[in-house]
Amino acid sequence: MKQNKFNIKYVLFLALVSAMGGFLFGYDWVVIGGAKPFYELYFNITGQATLQGWAVSSALIGCIFGAVLSGAVADKFGRKLPLIMAAALFTISAFGTGYVENFTSFIVYRLIGGLGIGLASTLSPMYIAEIAPAKYRGQFVAINQLTIVVGILAAQIANYAIAEPIPTAMTPEEIAASWNGESGWRWMFWAELIPAFLFFVLMFLVPKSPRFLSKIGDTDKALSVLQKIGGTTYAEKELTNMQLTLEESSGKKISFSELRNPKILPILIIGIVLAIFQQWCGINIIFNYADEIFTAAGYSVGDMLFNIIITGSVNLIFTFVAMRTVDSWGRRKLMLLGAIGLALVYALLGGAYYFEFSGWPVLLLVIIAIAIYAMSLAPITWVVLSEIFPNRLRGVAMSIATFSLWIASFVLTFTFPILNRLLGASGTFWVYSGICVLGYVFIKKTLPETKGKSLEEIEMELTKDKK
Repeated sequence: MKQNKFNIKYVLFLALVSAMGGFLFGYDWVVIGGAKPFYELYFNITGQATLQGWAVSSALIGCIFGAVLSGAVADKFGRKLPLIMAAALFTISAFGTGYVENFTSFIVYRLIGGLGIGLASTLSPMYIAEIAPAKYRGQFVAINQLTIVVGILAAQIANYAIAEPIPTAMTPEEIAASWNGESGWRWMFWAELIPAFLFFVLMFLVPKSPRFLSKIGDTDKALSVLQKIGGTTYAEKELTNMQLTLEESSGKKISFSELRNPKILPILIIGIVLAIFQQWCGINIIFNYADEIFTAAGYSVGDMLFNIIITGSVNLIFTFVAMRTVDSWGRRKLMLLGAIGLALVYALLGGAYYFEFSGWPVLLLVIIAIAIYAMSLAPITWVVLSEIFPNRLRGVAMSIATFSLWIASFVLTFTFPILNRLLGASGTFWVYSGICVLGYVFIKKTLPETKGKSLEEIEMELTKDKK
């Protein structure tokens, strides 16, 4: 199919709207890193590693439930309605987290936000994969990661802009009594209200996924959406392929037992391990515990907030690199590059902390690590997860993979303060380096290349001749 046959502007609109779930995912996920030094003083949990870890990781419990819920609601109601639900949850969480007066209420609203993240993180890339033409699918699904990164950067900039300057000599008691300690951290969360409400409104303007419409037998609407994307010939061909992959299981209720099918289980295992690895590679620690990482390297709180913006900008730039390379280099090559690259950088970063280097050497290594992650594991994992599962089981299989991702993320985030105290920053990063080596070996042995293939072609290739 020639490029001019596709209505790229229409597909881009659909991708950008659904990817706003990714933007809010990124913002909600990272805003806490900048607010952390202030709400910890406000709630008097400074120095209590367990409560500090719970404050940061509590949203992940919501993510886990959202991921579990996403499979059921995606298979029953499609991708559109649950994304509208996610937008509403983001709005409630943004208002409530900034409004609360006690730590328990703070946790409750973080859980609500996490539920929205769990839904959006599963359904936004799934929806984009199901509406994007095969030739450009990697780039379009990567838009979701781009919006996550933009959301991360927006949160970092908002945190830096909202926080008043903090003199180096300022004591914790003075910070707690300042505008930052009393009100500033609240506005960091409230800033999310604008994109959350916009996402809620715009989601009513996008159609349901053509693959979901085909699955429920609404072929006329599925054909109509596909025609808007690529014209009549493209629409008829895609619809025929969809119906072929769904024909065998037509009329059957989806059961988790189907996932144990020898044709499906190996694919599910690949998805689960890649999802876990994307988190256990350790990069999100840099965003969620930026204050501890940079202050350990000799930076003040004020410097830390500025350094976070630098890391966010690098994250954004190299996400564009991923979007340019995902459909040319391929998914497998980029995943391998990310795994081995992070393993090497973490080994050096651990050495920097061990030999007590401070300042720019640590910042430089952190920037390199984020650059590698942003062009490889961050976006490509979501691309692969949105592609490899069969049409009929995509909702439930994707939710299991995302559930695994958020379980892994919770373990990572909750244990970092404890690990950091037991092993120090050097030992902790050496642990992450070892995990990245294991991830490289797994990807090398199991991950097939999926670039340039339709979802139906990938399904037929991955499920054939397995006994």
